[in-house]
Amino acid sequence: MAKNKPKNKEQKEKKKRGKRMKKQAIVQAVIAAFQASPREPFNYKQISKIIGIESQVQKLMVADILYDLAADDIISETDRGRYRLNNLGTLATGTFHRRSNGKNSFIPEDGGAPVFVAERNSGHAMHGDTVKVQLLAKRRGAEPEAEVVEILERIERTFVGKLQVTKGFAFLVTEDKTLANDIFIPKEKLKGGKNGDKAIVRIMEWPENAKNPLGEVVDILGVAGQNTAEMHAILAEFGLPYKYPATVEKAAKQIPESIPEEEIDHREDFREVLTFTIDPRDAKDFDDALSARTLANGNWEVGVHIADVTYYVRPDSIIEREARERATSVYLVDRTIPMLPERLSNLICSLRPNEDKLCFAVIFELDANAEIKNYRIARTIIRSDRRFTYEEAQKVIETGQGDCRQEIEALDALAKKMRSRRLKNGAINFDRYEVKFETDEKGKPLNVYFKEATDANKLIEEFMLLANKTVAEFIGKTKEKAKKTFVYRIHDLPDTEKMENFATFIRRFGYKVKTEGRKTEVSKGINNLLDSIQGKPEENLIETLAVRAMQKAKYSTDNIGHYGLAFEYYTHFTSPIRRYPDMMVHRLLERYSDGSRSLPKSRYEEMCKHSSDREALAANAERASVKYKQVEYMSARLGKIYDGVISGVTEWGLYVELNENKCEGLVPIRDLQDDYYEFDEKNYCLTGRRHRQQFRLGDPITIQVAQANLERKQLDFKLVEHT
Repeated sequence: MAKNKPKNKEQKEKKKRGKRMKKQAIVQAVIAAFQASPREPFNYKQISKIIGIESQVQKLMVADILYDLAADDIISETDRGRYRLNNLGTLATGTFHRRSNGKNSFIPEDGGAPVFVAERNSGHAMHGDTVKVQLLAKRRGAEPEAEVVEILERIERTFVGKLQVTKGFAFLVTEDKTLANDIFIPKEKLKGGKNGDKAIVRIMEWPENAKNPLGEVVDILGVAGQNTAEMHAILAEFGLPYKYPATVEKAAKQIPESIPEEEIDHREDFREVLTFTIDPRDAKDFDDALSARTLANGNWEVGVHIADVTYYVRPDSIIEREARERATSVYLVDRTIPMLPERLSNLICSLRPNEDKLCFAVIFELDANAEIKNYRIARTIIRSDRRFTYEEAQKVIETGQGDCRQEIEALDALAKKMRSRRLKNGAINFDRYEVKFETDEKGKPLNVYFKEATDANKLIEEFMLLANKTVAEFIGKTKEKAKKTFVYRIHDLPDTEKMENFATFIRRFGYKVKTEGRKTEVSKGINNLLDSIQGKPEENLIETLAVRAMQKAKYSTDNIGHYGLAFEYYTHFTSPIRRYPDMMVHRLLERYSDGSRSLPKSRYEEMCKHSSDREALAANAERASVKYKQVEYMSARLGKIYDGVISGVTEWGLYVELNENKCEGLVPIRDLQDDYYEFDEKNYCLTGRRHRQQFRLGDPITIQVAQANLERKQLDFKLVEHT
């Protein structure tokens, strides 16, 4: 027998793949791969793997072939280096995306690459409209273009802006990035709005030959520049509610505070067990409480008691429908817009001290190593003995003195063991700070400070994670073949391409990170990196980019585990006052605990998607409110000089984050007058054509505050010095 003869089918296949393929054969194989998965985008590495190419030389040939196929319109580049089959005909249906800078685009309904639509060819379509377009003949070397030929479905759009009212007419001037034109408002449609008011306007129509769309005022938010008007404007911009319907408030007032005796009889009574809450200073909605006592065997019994919101909010009631639509509370800089009416969120359901409260709980028996010996899920009644702020609980941990000292010290020790074990198992340790503002009674920012996680924060976090994980395992980790419909909080693996770009970027700072391998290897590599940048000037930048390389966590009925936490099963159970998915979990948990059958999956998947979408909108609104306050704070500091770091590089300029207060502003490229600068997207830098001066992401830089535009939530900086 010859020595080199393959011994099995797998080796034969490997040998076959190792052979060099001719270019034409590769082209045919590449096209076949795209045709087999017409909706999927691929990069050259993925295509090479699919068609069985292993040598680096031929992989580079695949990259060249992808470029050529894109130039011939056989495939389209969906984002940098990723392509998908271009199966557009001459007429296509999809969604219109309008931009105030005139760079409108059409997104095919099958998810293909965006196609440019010039303003003259837009047919007054609005952002989000479903349209039919004619694909125009492609000019050599130019991007493909389309023309709107029919608006199939108009999406109802409202815009937020400032009213300009004169004797004869009125306009809404908006900074919305999806509309370049002011909105004309007939006098009879002003709804009492005055010049300078912040308002919400609905577009009624956009006549074919009119320069401006016609609109009517939906609501007046107040005088532009006033704090409440501006905060409500931010919520309205993201389509989030800023007030409660009177009918919902009325329904909430009819819910009694008293607890019937027969309900108490059905529950485990923890009113005599030491119980306390630990929350932020300004919190009023206390979702969770911890009970703690030692058992005869020396172990600790720790109860994670969660407000029993679904006892009070009945299925399909008016309060339930409003909560489902909102899906989350929104936390702006200076206020909370609750998911539930304040009578419920701050009074009836809130686990306030010295009041009897109904809860849904997970009660654990933990040994000295924080290992679970037993647990049970139960409906409970509690009476919190003490309301701690995080600062008060932290003082007890640090000094060993104060109320509930023994219990807090024991829980802190258990939490630290659980956290250590979680990180060892591959959880990622993102300990990021929050930017906070001290404001006066009118909402004007007086000072910026950073809120960092203390041991008291981590104590609560670990026990909430434990309860969420345990509930998810209780339902999902079963031997039954047919899994019951449930709501999971899932987090996918990092995007490989983003991780590779991230790894390339951090090498210039002298750091390395694994981008491939087993899940725990990659996550431990990220943790080692995060540890090594602690206290360094580049810490915030690298941590921000690491977060961007991660996927976004979301809700789903399909469980894939939670990568960031290194949990196979995870859900949200612990915050039903402020998150609708937690209410869904409470209801499903109650149903399945009674032995009832599984519910239809499609309805819950739809609610999961809605909740994920609303969570993203709320996060954007929260960021916008922080940005507004940062600009407002810096508007009193025009002309001052600060040190910072380049936090973003674009073709229009450099974003700079200030070291002192983390406010971010733009150095416009037009102000870099010493040279003609070109944008290098791959290397995150601007390079001067003549002098080769470079501005790179992460570079230290000194700037002067030049301008603060509150309408646009934008700071402009002037370059002083660059290292």
